[in-house]
Amino acid sequence: MKYVALIIAFLLFSCGKKQDVLLPKSNITIVKDVQDLSPIYIFFETEGKDTIADVNRKSAIISTNWIFNIDKRLPLKLVIPEVMKLQEKKRADSAHKNENAENYYSYADSIGKNLAFVPFTKVYYKTEKPSRENLVVYFRKGKKQVFMANKEIKISEILQHFYSIKFERVPDLVFFFDKNMSYEEYIQYKILLQKHVTYNLDKLPVEFIN
Repeated sequence: MKYVALIIAFLLFSCGKKQDVLLPKSNITIVKDVQDLSPIYIFFETEGKDTIADVNRKSAIISTNWIFNIDKRLPLKLVIPEVMKLQEKKRADSAHKNENAENYYSYADSIGKNLAFVPFTKVYYKTEKPSRENLVVYFRKGKKQVFMANKEIKISEILQHFYSIKFERVPDLVFFFDKNMSYEEYIQYKILLQKHVTYNLDKLPVEFIN
């Protein structure tokens, strides 16, 4: 799939209205190319003092790979409920289901000057706080390091720290994100997790947004 260089925004024109999606940027490429895709757009809109996540999924075909193009300015608390609705719709449609179809978040690759993608098909989101029975990795708004087992560590050290702890019963490792962080900050975390952590796991953990 080819894109014009330095794509940072998608422009859609509907009913004479121009809408932009400002994408997050990164100098790390996770997935370079996706074929057989359907785009989904979540725009940043305002009504008075309120911020709104405006979803356009008119071109989304269940049997294809879905590319979520989401405005980086939106707070996570507005983005994730919309993503959950779309995930549930795709998972529930058994008539058109394609087991090989994936879901990806898009972002601007500042090195390749193109689009790149982060897969999240297996992620199940929950808008609540995780149970104490889990080992929680807490991603806080505006912080570079994460909080895990009463200790601040780098994202690249999550698995090392997990395996260094002697558990009586090995807990589930789950990620907990501050709902007030921006979508841009969330994607930066997701890119680093994919590079250092989740590629090494049999399945992606449940993600809690609260």
